Amino acid sequence: MVSIARSLEEALLLRKENPELIPYIGGTDLMVERREGASYLFLHNVPEMKKIELIGESLHIGAACTFSEVIEHPLTPGILKEACLQIAAPAIRNVGSIGGNIGNGSPKADSALIFVVTNSEIRLASSGGERRVPVREFYRGRKKLALEPDELIVEAIMPLRGVESYYYKKVGARKALAISRVSFAGIMDVRDGMIRRCATAFGSIADVIICREDLDAMLTGKSVDEAKTLKAAYIDAYDKAIVPTAGRVGADYRKDVCMNLLRDFLESNGI
Repeated sequence: MVSIARSLEEALLLRKENPELIPYIGGTDLMVERREGASYLFLHNVPEMKKIELIGESLHIGAACTFSEVIEHPLTPGILKEACLQIAAPAIRNVGSIGGNIGNGSPKADSALIFVVTNSEIRLASSGGERRVPVREFYRGRKKLALEPDELIVEAIMPLRGVESYYYKKVGARKALAISRVSFAGIMDVRDGMIRRCATAFGSIADVIICREDLDAMLTGKSVDEAKTLKAAYIDAYDKAIVPTAGRVGADYRKDVCMNLLRDFLESNGI
């Protein structure tokens, strides 16, 4: 059974009345699953979840926006656009959505990696109200989300300040239609020779996307020259912190790729 919501209010009411309804927009992940007797809540037509707009210094991206819509929107920052362009193929990007990618709860989710490294928030709503949750707190493990049974993901809220200088790499078995074996995103906001912000995130190597703000703080607030002297200690700290799980490829391979990407990120920023 499929229930079709045509407004956010209607969607939240349906969610409240039947928390067992499985929300979906494009259904690109659901197509590969078999859920006998499941009921679904179709959200593609909810206008409140189809908006992309700049509010203050943050970009608000509706959960029902497709990857193609995000790519084509003039306000979308390069780091998110690049990640979305590497998702599957055009046919999938035309129906697959930001909300579905976030809500899938996978550390391999391409857009989720970008929301983590930019320290974005997720706006959740239920018939009882709304709340905003940092995306880094939203993921509690593989397929485990800080989402109540009657809540829906309404939008992602991405701060845009300092995201122009970014680094993004996705390592897969092929150039298209690839699930990442390792993915990495980094932001190095350097102004007047000072590192205003250093942020990194590693995807596909553990149950959640790995983001170590405590380690990145070693470089934040330092000059580029100071960062060069701290480079060895920074890399060594990450070498100890990153403990990949084995999957389609071995843990040792993933570890080597992670460290190589981290070094390349630093070198590309003159460190």
